[in-house]
Amino acid sequence: MGRIFISAAHGGQENGVTDPGAVIGGTTEAREMILTRDLVVTELRSRSFEVLSVPDDLSAIQTLDWINARTRSGDVALEIHTDAFSNPSVRGTAVFYIANNAQRQAQAQTLLLALLRRVPQLPNRGTRPDTATGLGSLAFCRQLVAPALLMEVAVLSNPDDRFIIQNQRRNVALGIADGLASWSQGVSPPTPTPTPTPTPTPPPGSYPSCNININGQTYAEQGIVVSGNAYVPIDLVDRLGVDVSTDPNVRRLTYRNIVYVRAVDLRDRHISVDWNNTTRTLSLKSNSQICPGQFDRIAGQGHTSEVQLLMFLKANNEAALTRYPDIAKLYREEGSIEGIDYDIAFSQMCLETDFLRFSGSVRPEQNNFGGLGSAGGDSQGASFPSARIGVRAQIQHLKAYANTEPLAQAVVDPRFNFVARGVAPLVGQLNGRWAADPQYGDKILAILKRLYESAGLM
Repeated sequence: MGRIFISAAHGGQENGVTDPGAVIGGTTEAREMILTRDLVVTELRSRSFEVLSVPDDLSAIQTLDWINARTRSGDVALEIHTDAFSNPSVRGTAVFYIANNAQRQAQAQTLLLALLRRVPQLPNRGTRPDTATGLGSLAFCRQLVAPALLMEVAVLSNPDDRFIIQNQRRNVALGIADGLASWSQGVSPPTPTPTPTPTPTPPPGSYPSCNININGQTYAEQGIVVSGNAYVPIDLVDRLGVDVSTDPNVRRLTYRNIVYVRAVDLRDRHISVDWNNTTRTLSLKSNSQICPGQFDRIAGQGHTSEVQLLMFLKANNEAALTRYPDIAKLYREEGSIEGIDYDIAFSQMCLETDFLRFSGSVRPEQNNFGGLGSAGGDSQGASFPSARIGVRAQIQHLKAYANTEPLAQAVVDPRFNFVARGVAPLVGQLNGRWAADPQYGDKILAILKRLYESAGLM
């Protein structure tokens, strides 16, 4: 039977400094997850599972390398985290899996339900593709050879969740152990055969094939499915005009003397990836309608329709349009007036408000969709009399960064005149400016890609 790798998030050295993760309520994410992980390991070993606990002093990259260097066929890997929000009412458990992988999603559901059966007081935040995260992908889910999942056990910033982690740790660990046991047995059922040895190049016939569709046309060659992920021949990747030869983050393998590339990794190269489980067909779309040179330029025009914006928002938050039914119309109108790409502004709104859930410190009644500060430095941020004025203020603030053109309408952004005009024409240049997050712009672009994929524009 395969082995189980389990990693407790944070605690290692990142850029020469120990990373504690979230620090809340007199404790740290690293401490709580290490204590929980240790109980999970003890429980699984008592059930005769072979468990490898990732050393706590490794960085995130070193963790991936450590697991990959030891992975054998049939192994699985889990990393446990907590989440944290500025809004202390947000709570619950979630499990993330690599996007477009129905098998991994089912495994995530198994893990999630196992924990909730042991600890029903934890709200269920569901299983989520890693594309739903801030950066649009999770290295732990994508860069490991073994099937991998990432669990957010609870929300450390919520007092109830924190109490559960610290006072029901045994039950939490038992739930995680139950899920890992089921997952491991499902991936590699007990058999009388010897423990498999590492085989980077599998023997012929061990991988099932899948059909490939490119831009609506059937491709002559088939792909393969490995651990629930579709892989395509490298020649096809070259035909798509994508160069992955020097990218260490793209997963490859050699099978029957042909190099294959994991299809989902092509999403970062503006290739839309979709999977039809019924027909076992991988669909790739490369004919993006978005000019690459304009993709991340703040000044410009959007490409989506009002309906496409609304459908994207609703797909990520079913209740999003209850309070703001005209939000898409407002972004299209206000962005077009000032010459600001409303798709970018809309994506920023999705990031700042968590798709209008307002999980952070800003309240819905503030109509502050861009996390704008007030001129007086109010800790709650700026407030606006209507949704339209709130959108307008965000658009104006983006224009302040994007160029030196005058505003078309009267200024409503309280901090417009404090910005060095034109200092950040590209989304990535908002990093550390609009927000302290050094990956702030990357997170906006990750949402923008998802928007364009959902609209069929890339």
